[in-house]
Amino acid sequence: MKVEQISIFIENKSGRLAEITRILGDAEINIRALSLADTSDFGILRLIVNDCAKANSVLKEKGFTVSKTEVVAVEVPDRPGGLSAILKTLDREEINVEYMYAFVERCGGNAVIIFRFDETDKAIAALTAQHFNILEGSRLYNM
Repeated sequence: MKVEQISIFIENKSGRLAEITRILGDAEINIRALSLADTSDFGILRLIVNDCAKANSVLKEKGFTVSKTEVVAVEVPDRPGGLSAILKTLDREEINVEYMYAFVERCGGNAVIIFRFDETDKAIAALTAQHFNILEGSRLYNM
């Protein structure tokens, strides 16, 4: 139920993001979801891709600092209050959300929220107990 995410440390300068997307595109790696956090000097690009191992390899070959992290993808109805219900469950169980980002599925009326938790297994158990749909990595990579 955990999803592999790669995180890439990048300098905050023009063209670096374009370079990463070009490298991945040339390697026929499809980006399924992304998040970019930055400061004045650097950024961390977090990606869910269809082939994490290959993306990790090609980016490292080009000199990028890359790490893998496990995150959780939760499907939620794309309507007001959908996220609130998830966060209420996590709050009740005292589970911390380190970061999150979301996207809307191509088909259907659901959103997918990517979470990084301080206690991943506890979060999965709590969300599953409340009947939230946790997506398998294989489904997310092929959306």
